[in-house]
Amino acid sequence: MLNRCASAASAALLFCALASVARGSDVNIAVAGPMSGSSAAFGAQMRDGAAAAVEALNASGLFLDTKVILTVADDACDPKQAVAVANKLTTERTRLVVGHFCSSASIPASEIYAEAGIIQVSPGSSNPQLTERGLETVFRICGRDDQQGIVAAEYIHRTFPNDKIAVLDDKSTAGKGIADVVEAQLRRFGEQVIRQSYVAGEKDYRALVSRMKKERVRVAYIGGYHTEIGLFIRQASEARADLMVMANDPLMTSEFWAITGNAGNGTLFTFMPDPARNANAAGVVAELKASNLSAEGYTLYAYAAVQAWAEAVNRTGSFNAVRVASALRSRPTDTVIGPVRFDRKGDNAAPGFLVYRWRDGRVETVEQN
Repeated sequence: MLNRCASAASAALLFCALASVARGSDVNIAVAGPMSGSSAAFGAQMRDGAAAAVEALNASGLFLDTKVILTVADDACDPKQAVAVANKLTTERTRLVVGHFCSSASIPASEIYAEAGIIQVSPGSSNPQLTERGLETVFRICGRDDQQGIVAAEYIHRTFPNDKIAVLDDKSTAGKGIADVVEAQLRRFGEQVIRQSYVAGEKDYRALVSRMKKERVRVAYIGGYHTEIGLFIRQASEARADLMVMANDPLMTSEFWAITGNAGNGTLFTFMPDPARNANAAGVVAELKASNLSAEGYTLYAYAAVQAWAEAVNRTGSFNAVRVASALRSRPTDTVIGPVRFDRKGDNAAPGFLVYRWRDGRVETVEQN
């Protein structure tokens, strides 16, 4: 558990804008995502971030005699399980869902939350369709793939002139969605692109690697998740394929390097600005490390989702989802990831995307955009 004295001190800073609101009963919120399966690393990040934020909020006393209770729900990044999770949470008078992670899970679940009057804030679902449907209580605190994909395509076009390019995807909502953006933008630049798909969960990519070698592909952009991308890179290295790989945000996890080892050196990917490196997050990062928890990836994005919701509750003096949603859109909120400003669709207007690179087991910033 986090040190409560330290948490209380952090809460005084992180929730300083909140006014005390008396409620007099427990309030249920949840974090929902892949707590099992190949994307469980991201579920763990979300769980740890939300739990740390809830502990800080309760220790601060800002809700007076009201205690926030956090439920952890596993959807395994499966749409059917996500719908089952969402239906269950609606029966538990849940006020906030921090989640889901995979866009294929968030999108169907969001319909249920919107109908039930539950605030949903996703730390990691980047497919544009999550917020393009006009659902009043649905938000995302991460960036969008139509931003991320353009950053990746521009970097590839500028950095690898005259190289043969392939765009791959895992047929998932997120993977195919961002690969479509990258391909379309590269074609606008006049690039000739080879397009190929694989099925998420595959283990053997030797045939795909062989095709890349035969076609003399120099740059492969992959839209998907870290496990499959890591296996592809490792097998490409074993086959001595001269490939530069660039991918999307799920590569921001140490599990990627655990899969690739040195074969992952030089792998490029896009992600939002890393909040663990800014002053706003220093206290929370220290507390997480003291508890042997990581602040990587989506941990602080989940923390910020709880913060933004808590401030909106205090400003409205209500847990009513419509009022809280209106407050979330009304003005920026200071959080551990910096100011969060939700637009009318529910997107965070603040995050851009940077280009990062794996180097000797560490992530380094290549280019800020």
